[in-house]
Amino acid sequence: MPMKTPALWIAAAAAALGLTAALSMTLLGADRRLFAPGDMTGGHYQIEIACDACHTPFQGVSQEACVQCHGAGLEAGNDSHPRSKFEDPRNADRVALLDARRCVTCHVEHRPERTRAMGVTLAADFCVHCHADIGAERPSHRDLGFETCAGAGCHNYHDNTALYEEFLLKHRDAPPPAATPRLPLRAAPPTAKAPLAAGDRDGSPHAAADPGVVDAWALSAHARGGVNCRDCHQPADAAGARAAWRDRPGPAQCAACHAADAEGFLDGRHGMRLRQGLTPMSPGQARRPMRGDAHDRGLGCTSCHGAHDFDPRRAAVDGCLGCHDDTHSRAYRESPHHALWQAEVAQHAPAGSGVSCASCHLPREIHRDAGRERVTVQHNQNRNLRPNEKMIRGVCLHCHGLAFAIDALADPALIARNFRGRPSRHIESLDMAAQRLHPSDNPRNSP
Repeated sequence: MPMKTPALWIAAAAAALGLTAALSMTLLGADRRLFAPGDMTGGHYQIEIACDACHTPFQGVSQEACVQCHGAGLEAGNDSHPRSKFEDPRNADRVALLDARRCVTCHVEHRPERTRAMGVTLAADFCVHCHADIGAERPSHRDLGFETCAGAGCHNYHDNTALYEEFLLKHRDAPPPAATPRLPLRAAPPTAKAPLAAGDRDGSPHAAADPGVVDAWALSAHARGGVNCRDCHQPADAAGARAAWRDRPGPAQCAACHAADAEGFLDGRHGMRLRQGLTPMSPGQARRPMRGDAHDRGLGCTSCHGAHDFDPRRAAVDGCLGCHDDTHSRAYRESPHHALWQAEVAQHAPAGSGVSCASCHLPREIHRDAGRERVTVQHNQNRNLRPNEKMIRGVCLHCHGLAFAIDALADPALIARNFRGRPSRHIESLDMAAQRLHPSDNPRNSP
């Protein structure tokens, strides 16, 4: 006998309520990928389930969300297109064409078809909106298409500090290798504590079962700086009361002493999931080739530094190659950089003359405070990665001339070989800057 109409309505309503409840539970649950309208870019896919990190309900993506994560990097990089430039009334006509005060004007998520090699979504020729007459202003640019502005060795929208004309001219005659190729050296932080030896250890309930742990600690920088077992595993609060012993202290405990390093780590791809309260990033979640035996390794401070010896030399190479398995990483051990690193580690070459993975991707930063200089390591490995010209000032020029550095970073095949060999192409940026001083030497300036 056919079901009566009211019964059909009741059944349909129940089904709709059930579907709504299921979708609501998914939306409010841990995995919200079902609601994503498309793939995330390479810089954000790790936190694709943390929708609230970027989205405000019913308001879209706020500018504050972008600045919260990327503002410090833009400020450190001397952003060449800061918000203040577009708030200048003289540029109102340009803002009407391209409102560059908001990140989402140029960068959007869930649009993989618009994602470029740099890992962000961006229109190929957006520079034309403000620089349409550049060919008239600079004859050297007359025949260049606007889709080439952000090509390797040319212009970076947010950080042009290594490619400004003044910078190019200042370094154009620098010798290809620096006279003394060295990285800035870090000094041990000052401490009032006395150095410790293996017999000074305190509180470890596992020392008898694994004496190697104590031996490793006794040779570490922690022991030399007077940091004992309980300082990490059973820290004291402000009143001096000790917490319960923890076998595996997390990144928060490391941050108690290494706050700047921890902040950098949490800002980069390795730690950004932890920043959002998610489980640690693992190589198995990466989009780049990774070693199979590292698939489920959760990334934290001790993933690279070890749990007790905290050897920065091992972290600088083995910590990276223990996970990364792309062509560039695999080529490192056959590169001139690695040969220099081996010589330094073996003490056959001066400190700072070797080049590890971390030398380039976790670069040394020089800070000057009240006339005093200190050197730190930037643990956000994305800070100078894309575009890679960001490496020029903070990394390459410690050892190489500017012309070589620009050409090398613009050669994908050379990068894949981990810089074993010479650049196969030449970028004209430095030549153009030099020819501006002598216009008659530039064939592009001829009528």
